[in-house]
Amino acid sequence: MPVPRLQQQNEGSLLATDRTLDSTMAPALAGSVEEFVDLARSSKCAYEAAYAIAEFSRHPERNAGGPEVLQYRPDHVVALPGEQEVLIRNEFCGMNYVDTYFRNGLYPSPKPEVLGREGAGIIVTLGSGVTICSDLAVGDRVAWLGTGGYAQYTAVPVAKLIKLPARVSFQDAAASLLGGLTVLTLTEEAYHVRPGDWALVHAAAGSVGGMLVQVLKSLGAQVVATAGGPEKVAIVNNLGADHVIDYRDDKGPRWPKQVRAITAGAGVDVVYDSVGLDTWEGSLDVVKRKGTIVWFGNASGPVPPLSLQRLSAECVKVARPLLGGYIATRQEFEYYCTKLFGLLTQGKLELRVHKVYDLEGVQQAHKDIERRDTAGKLLIKIDHSN
Repeated sequence: MPVPRLQQQNEGSLLATDRTLDSTMAPALAGSVEEFVDLARSSKCAYEAAYAIAEFSRHPERNAGGPEVLQYRPDHVVALPGEQEVLIRNEFCGMNYVDTYFRNGLYPSPKPEVLGREGAGIIVTLGSGVTICSDLAVGDRVAWLGTGGYAQYTAVPVAKLIKLPARVSFQDAAASLLGGLTVLTLTEEAYHVRPGDWALVHAAAGSVGGMLVQVLKSLGAQVVATAGGPEKVAIVNNLGADHVIDYRDDKGPRWPKQVRAITAGAGVDVVYDSVGLDTWEGSLDVVKRKGTIVWFGNASGPVPPLSLQRLSAECVKVARPLLGGYIATRQEFEYYCTKLFGLLTQGKLELRVHKVYDLEGVQQAHKDIERRDTAGKLLIKIDHSN
């Protein structure tokens, strides 16, 4: 397995100038990534690895903002895996709309930071006290949730790391983990879908929306979906939605009336709204009495303040879930991962990839997803060749 070449620097720091082992180095450095990391840990020295990342600019005035604050850096400090952590050599990283919230400051986070909240790759070394998953070993194929995925190497807590079945590829894992677990928790816990329920899915041509349509249909729901433009409408129809509304056509602005007409005036049992500002009022209009609105995203901006009194007449429930609240324990995480991998290996979940970018293309990926003209998952392929 290729590992960084190390050069001794002042004050005992180690700088990796290459991604291949230099056989002329001291014997202690030859052999494996594990030995490389062990040396750094045992000597208590800091080390830097010349591995590629995409992170926020280090200019304070540009700590949060548009895609331009992201920069590609070919040299970055590698975090040693700490207690209950492992170091992953990433093969793919998933790009999600939530990444833009951390980039633009909607979700506050310390800067500079490396974005990317899911990935898939190979374990190259174990941190101390790795006991939660006692069967983990160097070389295992895994997928993970965490932070710092726009990088060649990421230190990941084992609590949110899972070994991949042989039939699940790195690409499929990175394309489905965060979104797939989101969909499964939204349909089982945020609102427990039953056969015959009417469900409205906004942004149904997106990665999460597309998986949501498929899972809802597998549970016996009747699905009304919204999408923008004929191409996206065709995609969602092919995924099995019962009715697809093009909110960009002449009737688009009146989509709530179309939903009411489709449901014979009754409205839907549940609305899955990841768009936010642009769809919120319509979502409130189309949910039926005693229905539920699951708001789980802000693609068009956050929803305005809501008076709870507005929900009382129709006994409407509103949920604002985050995935982390549903998979807080190891048992919960494994439960939903097992369900997701089962759907993938049985061919019951189609994954649509809009485009695969490299690390240097992360700015463009953020621009593309924020234009809301993508259909499917955006992935980052991690290059280890140079």
